[in-house]
Amino acid sequence: MEPVRRHDKRTLDSIPAGSLGLIPLCGCEEMGKEVDYYLTQWRAERESEHKNSLAFAGYERPTYIVNCDLPRFGTGEGKGVMKSSVRGMDLYILVDVVNYSKTYKLFGQENRMSPDDHFQNLKRSIAAIGGKARRITVIMPYLYEGRQHKRTMRESLDCAIALQELVKMGVDNIITFDAHDPRVQNAIPLSGFDTVQPVYQFIKGLLHHEAGLNIDADHMMVISPDEGGMKRAVYIANVLGLDMGMFYKRRDYTRVVNGKNPILAHEFLGSSVEGKDMIIIDDMISSGESVLEVAKGLKDRKAGRIFVFSTFGLFTQGLSVFDEAYKNGLFDRVLTTNLIYQTPELLERPWYISCSMSKYIAYIIDTLNHDTSISDLLDPSARIRQILTRYKENGRNVITD
Repeated sequence: MEPVRRHDKRTLDSIPAGSLGLIPLCGCEEMGKEVDYYLTQWRAERESEHKNSLAFAGYERPTYIVNCDLPRFGTGEGKGVMKSSVRGMDLYILVDVVNYSKTYKLFGQENRMSPDDHFQNLKRSIAAIGGKARRITVIMPYLYEGRQHKRTMRESLDCAIALQELVKMGVDNIITFDAHDPRVQNAIPLSGFDTVQPVYQFIKGLLHHEAGLNIDADHMMVISPDEGGMKRAVYIANVLGLDMGMFYKRRDYTRVVNGKNPILAHEFLGSSVEGKDMIIIDDMISSGESVLEVAKGLKDRKAGRIFVFSTFGLFTQGLSVFDEAYKNGLFDRVLTTNLIYQTPELLERPWYISCSMSKYIAYIIDTLNHDTSISDLLDPSARIRQILTRYKENGRNVITD
């Protein structure tokens, strides 16, 4: 059977907000090329009676990438340089603040780029634009300092300060994915801020790679690994028609280890998981300690297959702990997105599934450039139901990447 393909191009007839420009910063080059590929294809094929009018000048181009050079001096200091004019353009800046694979010379030594380095590069690129663009949108999948979003003692509020800095520099919209706490947008209440969930891509990835899944409340369950992730777990459980369970972390608040209170145990709240397949969903895998503890807790309760959905696969302590857990049968698959840097070793792991978000980002950029609503893109429930229907009727062979 031929795979069923959704129509790629969106119907967009409104006048663009400005000539489209895409600026993938250091560490986002690969995703930038993929997004640019979709944009060039769609705009070359799109039919519009206004396509040749002055309002659509520069609409169809061989590439939308605007080169921004970010050179460094020997001291590690840097600057941003725009290689071409951006006057009057509608610019979209892509930045991956946790891409540690990028390096620069610091007094002759090789220095890996930290989130602070990437954020400073973002500000340099905005400064190089010099207020000449018509509109600037920052697409920052992993929200810079997103875990430092609230104050519980005498401490800094780094994420709120960073958002306010960007707005003061002239950024009109900020788009992030699965923000650790979306309430941080209250720091910039008069500016655009959207946090996007990659639930559809997770479900598509799972259905494409796994056969024989029974997606109903009798055979599958959604698990939140902590109380902070309840909202995303509730959403996916409702869309799929499944029950939900939750673990909560019992911590030792008398000690601080590696910047946080150590976890003493994971306690479970929910109905029986015996014999059911589990979907554990969270915003990020950092060291992996928490999610593997949750998986072990589910296996101890006689759960079936375990699939982990996580927007950001950081794997800060390496992959060996996951290799060992997979070997011991603690989980079956881990699905994360390509929104942040993925090591070649990770992509080769038999337990790993990469969910590409490049086309989705291209949809968002294409739609926003036309000043058209992205509400249907932010709520993928209809598309999830369609893909579930196709899977139940025809199996995984009709689910395409």
